[in-house]
Amino acid sequence: MNFKTTAVLFASLLVLAGCDQAEKSAQQLMGKAAESAKQAIDDTHKAAEQALSDATGGMISKKEPSGENKEKTESSSQEI
Repeated sequence: MNFKTTAVLFASLLVLAGCDQAEKSAQQLMGKAAESAKQAIDDTHKAAEQALSDATGGMISKKEPSGENKEKTESSSQEI
């Protein structure tokens, strides 16, 4: 009976360790996915700005966000 109890406890520890490892792996994958999504958004934004500049012949200049708008822009890109 002692061997069965030890085997069950050992199996339980293995399952818990596996779950913990799976959670860490999932968190890493989510972090990588979020970074990839952010990069795709940044690349798309740059391409759109370039296309707009090309289409307008440079008549529309990029304006820097000022004050509150700049803070909102920075904080929203960091939430991802």
